[in-house]
Amino acid sequence: MKPAVALAMLQREGRWLLQLRDDIDTIIYPGHWGLFGGHLEPGETAIEAVHRELQEEIHWSPSVALEPWFSDDSGNRVAHVFRGPLSVPLNKLQLKEGQEMKLVSLSELLSESIWSERQQELRPVAPRLSIVIERLLQEGHDH
Repeated sequence: MKPAVALAMLQREGRWLLQLRDDIDTIIYPGHWGLFGGHLEPGETAIEAVHRELQEEIHWSPSVALEPWFSDDSGNRVAHVFRGPLSVPLNKLQLKEGQEMKLVSLSELLSESIWSERQQELRPVAPRLSIVIERLLQEGHDH
């Protein structure tokens, strides 16, 4: 059975929240922009996992449960992607994991690399984020 992850696609003012992953060689896609979330723990549902990860990573809990968006098992893990509104401004979040967080537009997502204020350089978008970007384009989001 493939490992499973639960990821959050949070939207605020037409932009999506990304995390710049740490530059640690032992994690998947170090130094890449990706979504907040993580692996399911034994006995945990995907929705429980995504809410726990958001609490651990940005010290935030959605006031309304995130809605399941889609699941994808084309890679080496099953990705359960949830979405919902980010109901607070970025300055109300506490980044507990990763180097930086940023709200980005669809055109920034499509560019495959996004500017990091902290690193003062462009950093790549995680390759597996393409499944999320394709879904946004299918739904007709403007870029």
